Amino acid sequence: MISAHTLLSPFDLESKSLLTHLRCPECGKIYDASVVQTVCNNGECDSSLFAEYNLDDALSKDILIGRPANMWRYREFMPVTEPENIVTLGEGFTPILPLQNLQAIAGDIQVYWKDESGNPTGSFKARGISAAVSKAKELGIDTIVTPTAGNAGGALAAYAARADIKAVVYMPALTPKLFKDECRLYGAQLIEVDGSISDCGKLAHADAVKNGWFEVSTLKEPYRLEGKKTMGYEIAEQFNWQLPDVILYPTGGGTGLLGIWKAFDEMECLGWIDNHRPKMVAVQSDSCNGIVKAFHTELNVSEFTDGGFTIANGLRVPKPYADKLILKVLRKSHGNAISVSDADMAIALKEIACHEGMLIAPEGAALWHAFKQLKSTGWLHNGQTVLLLNTGSGYKYLENLS
Repeated sequence: MISAHTLLSPFDLESKSLLTHLRCPECGKIYDASVVQTVCNNGECDSSLFAEYNLDDALSKDILIGRPANMWRYREFMPVTEPENIVTLGEGFTPILPLQNLQAIAGDIQVYWKDESGNPTGSFKARGISAAVSKAKELGIDTIVTPTAGNAGGALAAYAARADIKAVVYMPALTPKLFKDECRLYGAQLIEVDGSISDCGKLAHADAVKNGWFEVSTLKEPYRLEGKKTMGYEIAEQFNWQLPDVILYPTGGGTGLLGIWKAFDEMECLGWIDNHRPKMVAVQSDSCNGIVKAFHTELNVSEFTDGGFTIANGLRVPKPYADKLILKVLRKSHGNAISVSDADMAIALKEIACHEGMLIAPEGAALWHAFKQLKSTGWLHNGQTVLLLNTGSGYKYLENLS
């Protein structure tokens, strides 16, 4: 009989999570990871909570030899303590592809794509949702709720179905029909909302409090971040433990950007990488560019910014919950922030499709235009290695592009 853990080798199943506790990165308060937690309740802190691990016992990178190519290969640094609670559909270890036919535009800058479109449900959201649903299962949670711009809702619906947990998804009414059909096909309860993801978040929170549901809103629980951070582990491993000079990341809620940086912190503690860090670049839509404005005006928080519809659904986040943490990473890494119009995203998407054979999400396409802008201004320079993160499949956005 095939085990439910076929994707995990026996060696992995014997390896235990090194999770010790949760900590608030803002005020330092420590929380018990064995009970349900959301955000910091220390006064008015309200920060996201980060999972921390026992990294003192220096583990060799050799523990990865022979492990399956999915995100659970790093399970010592994942929050699920009992392997039978892992809810997986084979997410992670997505390819890194060198720019090929468009490399002439990049010149002497070596450009790579990390392509997340091959994940289950077609986006990087599978990583965070796999980790969050797995931990929810371990904590005995029976109903999970989330607001979504599209991809996170589909991922939650799929992983909740796999875990036999009820999923309730709040989605803007303007979201393409494909995303709504996806949620319903997986058996989730879908609630359409007239407004942005912020409006969805308010309603989801109110209903969660009223009904006793558990919210997995972006960075309002600790574990989606842990799934997203595996992109950072993979980037290091796939680049042979020498990180690229610059990473461009499409920034809506910013979980992936923070997760990748967290992974770099952990690997440096483990001695797997040195202290060289990439410059992190947040790329937003002109429609919702609060992080860009805050970064360039030296503010520590972003202002609510919602210019309405954008073809990049995942970038319509008027005010990221963890905006302070995102801005800290951008500045600590000596990075940058830039926004892109829908028109330029559409042009970039077609250019990548026609010349590289990749039909990427508009969020990913925004990075190609941002790259060209940063190169033209001299912020990027010859000899650098630059990584662009495509977060999802363009096939799911055809309605937006027609």
